[in-house]
Amino acid sequence: MSSSETVFKGYGITDANRWSDFKLVDIKPKTWEEEDIDVAVSYCGVCGSDIHTITGGWGSIQELPLVVGHEIAGTAVRVGSIAAQKTGIKVGDRVGIGARCNACGVCGPCTSDNENYCVKGPIDTYHGRHPDGTMTQGGYSTAVRANHQYVFPIPDGIALEDAASMMCAGLTMYSPLTHNGAGPGKKVGIIGLGGLGHYGVLFAKALGCEVYVFSHSTRKEQDALKMGADHFVVSEDKENMARLRGTLDLIISTVNVVDTFPLAEYLSLLVVRGTFINVGAPETKLPQLAAFDFTPNACRLGGSCVGSKREAIEMLASSPPSSH
Repeated sequence: MSSSETVFKGYGITDANRWSDFKLVDIKPKTWEEEDIDVAVSYCGVCGSDIHTITGGWGSIQELPLVVGHEIAGTAVRVGSIAAQKTGIKVGDRVGIGARCNACGVCGPCTSDNENYCVKGPIDTYHGRHPDGTMTQGGYSTAVRANHQYVFPIPDGIALEDAASMMCAGLTMYSPLTHNGAGPGKKVGIIGLGGLGHYGVLFAKALGCEVYVFSHSTRKEQDALKMGADHFVVSEDKENMARLRGTLDLIISTVNVVDTFPLAEYLSLLVVRGTFINVGAPETKLPQLAAFDFTPNACRLGGSCVGSKREAIEMLASSPPSSH
């Protein structure tokens, strides 16, 4: 079958007002290039991004139908000549795709193992736009076509069903932990214990950190401790929060609901020059800060967005114990 005749199948939404009503649709992939790899999807995780997108929480849907899903694990079924030369991936190999499927490839970030921060904007695995004008479609499908830089080899020791959610949720937590000094002797706070937070606990423990999980209630306490957290802190317990002031080296926030998020209070928990990293992507703005909320301990505020291929390969090579 020629590239122009290739058609994948997927479950997508066809009406923005009926976002939970998925229908089987045809997917016309981007024009084939020799830098591309086609991946037959075996498993695809459900990411919070999928919900934010199909409900319109992050903005109006550009084009319908829309197939979401960017925590993809499967098998390479077509490998371009350039892709094969640069990656060593061959047909039949176990591979994964995360939240991005291409970028410009020539800017500073793209040429320094930071392609997830492409200056021109990386192309999202779904609801993005390829240079040929084709709308990207995600992993709730039979197959996905992506540039080789965004296709990650999966080691044999990791089951595909476990690897799928690592492509986004796992990488989103692995990157800021390793970039911000998480390791033996460090105290790391993870705010929220959802899809992102549980990977934060697993990776932080695997890196040798003392881990604090913060949540607004005790509902997930036993889950956190079972995953290896050393401490569970209810953020509504102001007395307990006050006792932690000036003790944490790094805090990573995964939360998506920020209407009552006590950002200033969390900043006060950091040691001098400690770091607060936001990886959650709420649909509303983060709380406003006053200068004196972050100057008393010279803390640093930052963000992180998924991770690079280099980081993905490192993560998969040193994957934490399964949380199942």
